[in-house]
Amino acid sequence: MKYFAIGAVFTILVTGASAHSKIETTIPADGAVLASAPAEIDLTFGKDIRLTRVVLSHQDGAAVPLDLGSQTQFGRGFTVPLQSLGQGVYRIEWRGLGMDGHAMTGTFTFAVE
Repeated sequence: MKYFAIGAVFTILVTGASAHSKIETTIPADGAVLASAPAEIDLTFGKDIRLTRVVLSHQDGAAVPLDLGSQTQFGRGFTVPLQSLGQGVYRIEWRGLGMDGHAMTGTFTFAVE
């Protein structure tokens, strides 16, 4: 009985963990150094999520929420347009909601020379 209970708990933990989506790629990539500023960012996830918020901040400025437009449906890939950017280091912070209702967050940075 003891081994059954341990196995059941392990199965629940593994199943729960696999239900959550992870970010697979970003464009620009995390830590990228670019010769010119990108016009948009792309975020691709392993499973469907609903992107709820994306915020851009410059190393010298305040954080600015980005317009998600009509991208309010569940999906794996999102493209968010950027305003005109100058030189410096930028940080993108995103928030999303998985199909299981789990809230997710993440960040990545890139620099424009």
